[in-house]
Amino acid sequence: MMKKPSQITLNDLAVELGVSRVTVSKALRDHPDISSATKKRVRDLAEERGYSPNMMARSLSSRRSHIIGLVVPKITDYFYPTIIKAIYDAMYRNGYEVLLAVSYEDPKREAQHIESLMAMRVDGLLVSVTENTSAPSAFEKVTRMGIPMVMFDRILDISGVSCVRVDDRMAAYRTVEHAIEKGYSHIANLACYATNPVGRDRLQGFRDAMHDHGLAIEPEWLIEGGFSKSHGYEGFMRIYRSGRLPEIIFTAGFSVALGVYKAAAEVGVRIPEDIDLTFIGDGEVNPFSSKSLSHMVLPVETMGDKVVEVLIDTINNPQRAPHQIVLEAHLKE
Repeated sequence: MMKKPSQITLNDLAVELGVSRVTVSKALRDHPDISSATKKRVRDLAEERGYSPNMMARSLSSRRSHIIGLVVPKITDYFYPTIIKAIYDAMYRNGYEVLLAVSYEDPKREAQHIESLMAMRVDGLLVSVTENTSAPSAFEKVTRMGIPMVMFDRILDISGVSCVRVDDRMAAYRTVEHAIEKGYSHIANLACYATNPVGRDRLQGFRDAMHDHGLAIEPEWLIEGGFSKSHGYEGFMRIYRSGRLPEIIFTAGFSVALGVYKAAAEVGVRIPEDIDLTFIGDGEVNPFSSKSLSHMVLPVETMGDKVVEVLIDTINNPQRAPHQIVLEAHLKE
């Protein structure tokens, strides 16, 4: 009696092809050990027989689901779609599936996603927290349960948790210092919330650069907010309504800079002719004039590769000490 497609196993494919079960498994995962010709034979037969992997059986036999959870605060702009793709590609190469959850900058939703992914028995978690996340309780539960977790970009200071991040303090320092070297001295800062490490470090980098170059920080030109376009828009309007414009505005994120650009255009302030703009981050399409000041570019793809590397290492070596990887941003002129 012929088996139904749902009953076809790796062993069935291996017997029919005259190869080992391991060879079939690796071929279906596009493992580099297997030749292109063998991969094609395996895939063609798997498609013909209607084979699909039994993830539950795989999980029971190996005590792993080969699924990881990925939690991000948003999927818009340039940074997150780019790093999500890098993570998906790297996980695919390593034989893992990815379950994506988006918190939309809501800490409560973020905590619920963490609970749901743990209940799904994922092998590990990759997390970039919301702009408002300050309480570590949801993540401390992850560590108590022994689930490998790596935080990236926006992180929390949690003992025993690996992280991959940019040197945000230095990125902000170098961005502001470059503006000063170009002759600007009246500098505003649309900063991110100082309650999270990214916002705190970028704000400190701004303060350090101003202090080291003997420049005063105007209180009305230092405005805390989130990472969104709306915060940039509202921040610029606050500065504009004050009646005094700085020479340049430094924003701690690309989306915030977009909001500044939109607000300035609405009130007839030209960038960079009337006021200049510099920022941390990048986008595929930069609407700013080619004459606009340099900005700091984040190593997005590198970060995606590194977080996967660290998580898989943690899964395979649970007793290894946490990794703390700090990447450098670079100036784009």
